[in-house]
Amino acid sequence: MTNKPLNQTPARTALGRLARLLTPPWWRSDAPAQRDSASLSALLPGNPGSPRPRILILNASLAGPTGNSARLLALLESHLSPHADLVRAELAGPDAFGFERLEPALRNADAFVIATGTHWDSWSSPLQKFLEDATPAEATPLWLGKPVAVLVTEHSTGGKGVLSRLQGVLVTLGCTLPPLSGLVLSQAAQLARAGDERAAALAADFWSPEDVRVAAHNLLLAARQPRVAWKTWPVDRADFHRVWLRP
Repeated sequence: MTNKPLNQTPARTALGRLARLLTPPWWRSDAPAQRDSASLSALLPGNPGSPRPRILILNASLAGPTGNSARLLALLESHLSPHADLVRAELAGPDAFGFERLEPALRNADAFVIATGTHWDSWSSPLQKFLEDATPAEATPLWLGKPVAVLVTEHSTGGKGVLSRLQGVLVTLGCTLPPLSGLVLSQAAQLARAGDERAAALAADFWSPEDVRVAAHNLLLAARQPRVAWKTWPVDRADFHRVWLRP
């Protein structure tokens, strides 16, 4: 887990100063990065409608902080950080966080970003494990009504299917999808955009790194909205592992 430095406006009121005193040091813009689970557990309750929402960023890339997904997330963070408080957690690598350790941070965040590579037409194995472990929290306030942006990287093909299916899973968990908040960045598209004039013109309709600006903008707008009283359908929380196939 890393904490990206933030450009925060000094508190102008006594209430603002008090809020800063109550904010865990790791959350502040002048705090050094920390990598222990206690720092994530120290998240203050979210503040829906705040001009500075708290956004939890999950990097599910198998390459962890050194891969393509991490680079794309860094670009997204550059657009989010002036307007939101960010925390990034890695789902793979030596500093990996699983669902259990992330649950307090998930519960108290106002919005999420999830990034993954494409592996045999699916998302990464750490993300699959994370989603499976999140099953008991389906349709609970941990997810309910919180906006999420999804970034997918791929070498050539398969990423759009990953994006659409992952967005479907997140909606079923209870999240909301802001418009134009998911994109797929492919090596093939990057090569096309870097080609000759004709190739670059034909590739203009492909997703590009610059498109994360739109995803960031729409996620921020959604995260600043007050929460509404969403309804949920019944969910089996007690026995979803039961064996139902009879010989």
